[in-house]
Amino acid sequence: MVNSFSHKPDGYECPFCRVVTGVERPNKGTKQRDIVYKNKDVTAFIASKWWPNNKGHVLVVPNDHFENIYELPAEMAAEIHRAAQLIAFAIKNTYECDGISTRQHNEPAGNQDVWHYHLHVYPRYKNDTLYLTKGTFTDPDERPLYAEKLRSWIRENKALVE
Repeated sequence: MVNSFSHKPDGYECPFCRVVTGVERPNKGTKQRDIVYKNKDVTAFIASKWWPNNKGHVLVVPNDHFENIYELPAEMAAEIHRAAQLIAFAIKNTYECDGISTRQHNEPAGNQDVWHYHLHVYPRYKNDTLYLTKGTFTDPDERPLYAEKLRSWIRENKALVE
């Protein structure tokens, strides 16, 4: 499908493609140890940007580069949502949250700021003010605790939710 709604700048180096291919930068960005689930189609990892009351949220990305929903094949959307459901079960069972929210952004006016399709899976808590707060970048050493909880749950329970 032709993407006539592209906003990535010339020479754009995709940070999510780096995650998928195992390339790390010496910055606060996503590290390989942040990955909680990966298969041939998708990768899910602890986000490097957190909201104050929703720590440890996960991004699910297609392993192939699609900039936004306009060029994402429907079959890939299904794979992303399968993984998001697995992640939602893992978050719900390990973070003791009250609920789960997913959200996805397209184009600058839609708040997209990384030019690779991605779906957020947030732990939600009563009165957490998710939509009233702004995210900040975390220290990479804050994320492994969350990643290991989710990886462990997925290893032990994946067959139950497939």
